Amino acid sequence: MIRNTLSILTLAVATLAAGNALADGVPTGKTRAQVIAELEEAQRTGDIVAFGSNANGRKLNELYPERYPAKAATPGKTRAQVIAELEEAQRTGDIVAFGSNANGRKLNELYPERYPAKAVAPGKTRAQVIAELEEAQRTGDIVVTTGEGGGRKLNELYPNWYPKK
Repeated sequence: MIRNTLSILTLAVATLAAGNALADGVPTGKTRAQVIAELEEAQRTGDIVAFGSNANGRKLNELYPERYPAKAATPGKTRAQVIAELEEAQRTGDIVAFGSNANGRKLNELYPERYPAKAVAPGKTRAQVIAELEEAQRTGDIVVTTGEGGGRKLNELYPNWYPKK
């Protein structure tokens, strides 16, 4: 009798813990009101896929644009902005070269000596790399590439050897 009660209690606690763990990681969905509002907006704007043989997967506002309000046009670039971008591309050679030997490459790739060098993001210092390696060795965060443990980390293969995260 005591074993059965203990087993039932253990099972109940495990179920409760698993349910809480799963609930913590599950994002909450949209409310009914949000879904209804989105549906009404899609119906108003014709942003719903049309059915039928002539639809071909297009939306209602694409098939019948006169029935739905026009979408607001996004403002484009000004003439001055376009000219400034063109001048910058010409200065840096960031323009596709034409000709039989270009093969779709840019001018600064074909003739790097004619254009300013691109700035390279700084890498890690030697001290930073050594510090990261020491931390990975201390925590077992190193992938085993051979044997039965291939592809797994040391702290997964031997959890008792390394500190818990």
